Parts: sequence; structure tokens; C-alpha cells
Amino acid sequence: MKLTVIGCWGAYPAKDEATSAYLLEKDGYSCLIDCGSGVLSRLQSFIGVKELDAVILSHYHNDHVADIGVLQYSWLVQNSLQETSDVLPVYGHSEDQTGFKQLTHQFTKGIAYDPEKELHIGPFQFTFLKTSHPVPCYAMRISDGNKSIVYTADTSYKEAFIPFSRKADLLITDCNFYDGQNGTKAGHMTSKQGAQIAAEAQVKQLLLSHLPHFGNHEELVAQAGATFQGDIQLAHEGWVWHG
Repeated sequence: MKLTVIGCWGAYPAKDEATSAYLLEKDGYSCLIDCGSGVLSRLQSFIGVKELDAVILSHYHNDHVADIGVLQYSWLVQNSLQETSDVLPVYGHSEDQTGFKQLTHQFTKGIAYDPEKELHIGPFQFTFLKTSHPVPCYAMRISDGNKSIVYTADTSYKEAFIPFSRKADLLITDCNFYDGQNGTKAGHMTSKQGAQIAAEAQVKQLLLSHLPHFGNHEELVAQAGATFQGDIQLAHEGWVWHG
């Protein structure tokens, strides 16, 4: 199982970069987790748009879904050029019907996942945890039967993440605020809160993502390191994890 960071910014993309998106690959199968602003452009440095086998979305805020529309256009154009009629499955929750209905287009099909049940996509198994965010949003625990990744998506701190993340090989946390700030109202976590989950859940590696547009990001790593003694990495485009 391989995970590549395509975008890691919160709110809006920095110059020549993208907001939330992670490419998950195994045995020739490719699944994109979230598809934020700038993602389609950056994705093509790693994989062709028609090489995607599936997309799964945590929620429908624009920094996680803004490029779904242009992804749909890309499949429309490429199907026309290649004289094919391939359909890309796009998985999302159905609690927000407006957001969910936008997942279906001429060559994409919105598929509702049930957060109470395990979801199988290609070689991957997904389980879900509802996060603390202003809109319905779901964290994901992803397994290939051997290794596991937990992606918190957007959330403020909640203790339920500790059992949900237990002994994960990689924990990707929302890290939109620095230690000492309060991200609760915005529905985001601090560096220390993400590290607390990592420490108590005994994960192997922590990746700080959904990064803020202010301050020195290296301070996020240092602050997290005061709580979690394991391996801590700062997300950036092209960062790769192999499991």
C-alpha cells in the first residue's frame, strides 16, 4: 500500500500547490481521497486522470471537493478523445444531499457510503468515524489487510479518535492551528492535539496535514514532538508513505 500527498493546505492552496488530496495505491489500483482546490493539476504529476479507479470524499467543503467538477470534465474529454465510456465511481456520504448529488455527472457516478458499515474499494477496506466539524464529515481508517492508515479529515479534538486510531501504521491529522490556539469553533485541531491522539493510540507515524497559512510550520512539528515521541512528518506535495 502506497500513499502520496497531492495537496495538504487548509482553506485554499498556496502558490503552485493544492488543498486536501491523498493518492492511495496498491496492485495497480488507485483511489483518490478527497479532491480539493488545485488537485487536478497537481495530480497529473503522479498519475493520469483516467488512471484513477475511484475517489472517496470526507465531506463537501470546497477545500476537499473543489476539483470534483473539473475532474468530471476531464473524464468527459478523455472519454471522447479515447472513444470510451468509462465511469469513475465517486464515494461520499449522503447526509448532505446537495453535495452528494454533485458527484454524479456524465462519466462519474456518486455512490453513498454507509458510515456505520465497512466499505470495500478495490484492495482497500474503509471504516468511518464522524468528526467534530461544522458540516457532516467522516474520518477514515483504511486497511489493505496488512497495514492501516487513519485520516482524521477535518475535525476538532475528540477522544473517540484514540480507539479509532489504535496502533495505526500512519495517522494523518488535521493540523490547522498551533499549540495554544483554539480551533474548536472552526472544527480543526492543533499540533498538540493531533500528537496526543498519536501518543495515546500508539501509532507508528504521524503526518501533520491540512496546514495553516501562517506561522512557521516547523514549529508544528516541534510542538507535536513534545507530546508524541514517535516519527513526526510535515505533509508536502509528493510526500510518500509505503506500507
